[in-house]
Amino acid sequence: MIKTLQKKFVFTAMTAISVLILLLLGAINVANIIFVGKEIDKTLEIITDMETGIKSQTPKFDPVPHNPPTGMPKNDYDVFMSSNFFVVRFDSQGNIVYTDVSRTSSLPEEEAQNLALQIYNSGNETGKIQRFRYMVRNNYETSGKTAVFLDTSGESFSYFRVLVLSASIGLVCWVLMLVFVILLSRKAIRPIAENIEKQKQFITNAGHEIKTPLAIIQSNTEAMELYNGENKWSRNIKEQTVRLSTLMKHLLTLARMDEGAEQINPANFSLTDTLKKIVNSFLQSVEEKKICLWTEIQDDVSLYADRLQIEQLLTILVDNAVKYTDDSGTINVFLEKSDNHVTLKIQNTCTNLPEVSPEKLFDRFYRGDSSRNQKQGGYGIGLAIAKSITEANKGKISAFYIGSDSICFSVTF
Repeated sequence: MIKTLQKKFVFTAMTAISVLILLLLGAINVANIIFVGKEIDKTLEIITDMETGIKSQTPKFDPVPHNPPTGMPKNDYDVFMSSNFFVVRFDSQGNIVYTDVSRTSSLPEEEAQNLALQIYNSGNETGKIQRFRYMVRNNYETSGKTAVFLDTSGESFSYFRVLVLSASIGLVCWVLMLVFVILLSRKAIRPIAENIEKQKQFITNAGHEIKTPLAIIQSNTEAMELYNGENKWSRNIKEQTVRLSTLMKHLLTLARMDEGAEQINPANFSLTDTLKKIVNSFLQSVEEKKICLWTEIQDDVSLYADRLQIEQLLTILVDNAVKYTDDSGTINVFLEKSDNHVTLKIQNTCTNLPEVSPEKLFDRFYRGDSSRNQKQGGYGIGLAIAKSITEANKGKISAFYIGSDSICFSVTF
């Protein structure tokens, strides 16, 4: 139980940390993409302004001062001179009149002209083609247009570099946080674990202490009946004594399972024969309530589990179905084995379905209908035992509603 609680704590904490790290890394990479994109747009606009004549390509001051200030950003001329780009000019009829590929060494002039014609004919003034970002503008002093293509191959490398670095740092931080959470998990859950252990110990001690007075009450009641004869009061005492004894037995069973003290003795046995035997034991109750019982039980279904516990599980589920099925209702029992999985389903009709999630039915002492009384013999603990038995034998149990008048319990091994 403590290990399960610790695992849940670690899983929950690491889920929150993982989401936080992913959001942080995502924000960093998105910010990098936006920042680099704006820098490229700014660079492209500066080059275009200079090539179209809006700005002069001659600096108004010495581009390399004798004592440049530390951290001084590049001016427009520096950006222009350090960029990798090519230029193609068109006349007013759309003919290429000038091509300059001197600032890019990896692109032939013919290919540069083909790219320029493609974007000129498309009519787009800005965009991206291959590894180039382009901008088309009218010339400032002459007719025609100028297309500037800026090489942005370094853009993808920048994106990838930041992504790899951030992912690597994030992974290292995640691993460190995992170790940190594991080391602190026991200390964090210690108060809860101690409280659970005290509850288990209380149930165990109370169960053993109550056994003796219950046995005395039972024996004294039987002794009174020998002298005074049986009456309704003595019968009530015996019935309630048996009921309380059974309840304490169930509580002790749950406590042992929670503590892992319940011995599991797995072995191969015929689940088909076991289920048929359990169902047959309830035939009299089924006939008394005029319930229509349908069975679809596959032959030769075997299971590797604790046979006694599985018998208790089947008894709980069939008894629950018979107990809460209305008179003249229907119960369906289904068993099959496929793809190395054994599936058991027990479905029964019920006039008033519980107004809660089906999984709530497995809570201890929960009853779906508050009007149910002791005449039905329930304790609100049987399904909790069924769930513990299923999980102890490496299975999974679930419940779900079908329509507005049926409930189905499904067990898979």
